[in-house]
Amino acid sequence: MEPAKTGQNETIQPDSGADEQLCPGSGRHAAGEDPAKREQILEGARRVFMSQGFDAASMNDITREAGVSKGTLYVYFENKEDLFKALIVRGKTRVVETAKHALNDHEDVEESLYDFGVTLTSSITSEDTIRSMRMVIGVIDRMPHLAERFFSEAPENGYTVLKTYLDRQVPAGTLDIDNTEMAARQFIEMAQAGLFKHRLFGGMCSAPPREQIEGTVAAAVRVFMAAYGPKKKTG
Repeated sequence: MEPAKTGQNETIQPDSGADEQLCPGSGRHAAGEDPAKREQILEGARRVFMSQGFDAASMNDITREAGVSKGTLYVYFENKEDLFKALIVRGKTRVVETAKHALNDHEDVEESLYDFGVTLTSSITSEDTIRSMRMVIGVIDRMPHLAERFFSEAPENGYTVLKTYLDRQVPAGTLDIDNTEMAARQFIEMAQAGLFKHRLFGGMCSAPPREQIEGTVAAAVRVFMAAYGPKKKTG
């Protein structure tokens, strides 16, 4: 069965040749529930989107690149927009989990902020992230919900993860902050200063070298601690 195409989205009902079926008691995954198969499709889709862009990519291209049947592809994802949304969620989840570990791996606040800043800035300025952001910006007028998904704070992103961390440090006396949401945004902006926007808009053709990221983040930590470090007692 050939897919019916409707503008930007291509939709189809799963054909009888789909290579996943409900098999109670057989030990096999139900249709659309095999995480390895889903990951295989997402990886194929990522490669196609990165090489062709969102508009030029087709579900046929993704089927070939992922090495699955059309029936299987449509069991997991309704159309390429659905696939792209899933890639956004997957990418954000990986970055957030890595950033969380960076914050929680140290007892010292400055070390935690430094590792968090380097981890997040490295991820945000990476080739895949920058190209994904450019694709979202390119279709934002036609598909604003994609941008909402990409930049949403739900369920978590770098800002919310850092705010949660700062919220724990204030009552512990290691930081003195009145507005942790603003402070979290300030730190992330400083950690990416001169890097992120240059990457996004083509002023920097490749990801910044590690030493440049580390220098930028180290400066951000110094400024942040000067503003929000614990106040010295007088008298």
